[in-house]
Amino acid sequence: MKKKILTTMLVAAMAMTAFAGCGSKEEATSDNAVSTAKESTASTETKDEAENAETKEAGTTYKVGIVQYVDDASLNQIEAAIEAELDAKGEELGVTFDYADYAFNGQADSTTLNQIASELVADEVDVIVPIATPTAMIMQNATEDNQIPVVFSAVSDPESAGLVASNDAPGANITGTSDALDTKAIMDLMFAANPDIKSVGLLYNKSEDSSKNPIAEAKAYLEEKGVEVVEKTGTNNAEVSSAADALVAAGVDAVFTPTDNTVMTAELGIYEKFTDAKIPHYAGADSFALNGAFLGYGVNYEELGTKTADMVVDILVNGKNPAEVPVQTLDNGIATVNTETAEAIGLDYSSFSGMCEAVVETKTAEEFE
Repeated sequence: MKKKILTTMLVAAMAMTAFAGCGSKEEATSDNAVSTAKESTASTETKDEAENAETKEAGTTYKVGIVQYVDDASLNQIEAAIEAELDAKGEELGVTFDYADYAFNGQADSTTLNQIASELVADEVDVIVPIATPTAMIMQNATEDNQIPVVFSAVSDPESAGLVASNDAPGANITGTSDALDTKAIMDLMFAANPDIKSVGLLYNKSEDSSKNPIAEAKAYLEEKGVEVVEKTGTNNAEVSSAADALVAAGVDAVFTPTDNTVMTAELGIYEKFTDAKIPHYAGADSFALNGAFLGYGVNYEELGTKTADMVVDILVNGKNPAEVPVQTLDNGIATVNTETAEAIGLDYSSFSGMCEAVVETKTAEEFE
């Protein structure tokens, strides 16, 4: 930028000298000066590009801050995929992506996440990779002044969260991958398994941005069908557990949870409540099914993590501008069914295979293998 300003001043000075007198000779001299200045600018820009390319030669080390929102199976799967892809790309390109020294977990605590953000800024990392919407929002705020690139992962609605101007043209130092949920698709699965549903419980944390749109979409879908909606919310494990008890007491026929991190962290502690009551729990990620819910529907989180890492490489190594890199959203159509839960509640899911990209079976566990 300084070089461009200096070049502009030089051109202006030459032009003023030329216009001190009148006549074709002076005008020609001014034109030659402008032409010379332009050639100088082009030469400088070419030199800058060469210098930039040289800094990205083999042996370069990039500092990559990876910030996990909280421990849960899906988010952990994303982080592992990001790290694996960075290792593979680093070996392929002959560079090093140092994430081991800059990987943190905020444990769903905003104070901790803000401290992590400050530390990464002080360490002058080359990029920050926040996983989940709350983390991305804090990292966005922390980089407004320094413009460190931010490449988020698993943000359900980047536009509504105010992270990007639009998914096609983010417009600032931030872009990434989205795990946007197809709410209608999961509702369709719910009624395919049981067309006689009379009431549906909505279980979520109302302070999570990732839950707002899917919950609104679910309400509209259910109201159109004339189905009763019972809403229960919670902001921590204890509150989510109480909310689950309330839904069981209300006698709902099914429960829906979007890609809500708060409920996800509580799933292992609540799934038996629904199973014992023969209530299927439909949720917006495969990790819910892994942790005991009847069904988790959404994207392939391993693939999401891999694509996130590829975007990091494009920005750091290939010089892409985050403001111009569109947010990537994967095809949303994998239904993961917990076969143990399905058997316990006696629900047939054979019709699902023709309604989505794939049906994957799993059994209850804490983490993916």
